[in-house]
Amino acid sequence: MLILLPPSEGKTAPARGKPLDLASLAHPGLTDVRRRVLDTLVEVSHREDAAELLGLGHTQTDLLERNRRLETAPTARADRVYTGVLFDALGFATLSPAARRRATGRVAVTSSVFGLVRPTDRIPAYRLSGDTSLPGLGPVAGAWRAVLGEAIEESLGRGLLVDLRSGTYAGFWRPPATLARRVATVRVLHEAGGVRKVVSHFNKATKGRIVRALLEDGRDPRTPAALADVLRDLGWKVEDGAPTPRGAQLDVVVDEV
Repeated sequence: MLILLPPSEGKTAPARGKPLDLASLAHPGLTDVRRRVLDTLVEVSHREDAAELLGLGHTQTDLLERNRRLETAPTARADRVYTGVLFDALGFATLSPAARRRATGRVAVTSSVFGLVRPTDRIPAYRLSGDTSLPGLGPVAGAWRAVLGEAIEESLGRGLLVDLRSGTYAGFWRPPATLARRVATVRVLHEAGGVRKVVSHFNKATKGRIVRALLEDGRDPRTPAALADVLRDLGWKVEDGAPTPRGAQLDVVVDEV
């Protein structure tokens, strides 16, 4: 099983640690694109119009400084750098030892700068949203679209892909029809007063808890239907969607955070 997560917009900047070493990251086939995106981001972050290009406000100049120092800034494990609602609910640091070992092989974060990041990869804090277009590079999603598929499919092997990415990061790579029977996209719906809708906070928190539960449970479902059964066993209300050319959609329905 491979669980694909979106990154967090906010990140914890490491206070100490070795500088970035692209060669040490998982998925070395992505190194060339990582270098191109990284160099472009550093260059753009030195421009006078950098804040506008990166969608930053006047009070976020510290994020520009982070980008300018990406080559020399301290790094830490990705599972400590990424923060926010989803990652707080997942709680990498408080997983059992067995669950943390599973996370190393089963969890990957889609990253605008690094493409695909494993929990143990050492990275610096950066700011680059997935919907950004950089001068000299173009849309970030387009830079990754041609190369992510091979890395993801190699990691997936014959297992199930559990896709929890947001719409922006789903655009970095979409599963081909050949994988459709082994892809489960999970949507979280908040139900109140008989009305269901997607609410960002409920969506992120629930996805984090789902990943945590799957890692602690340890089972390795191989089909969307088997994943739905595991989630029901773990106490979630799950409704199976119709299969699509991109895989099956599972709706997890919640009425509270």
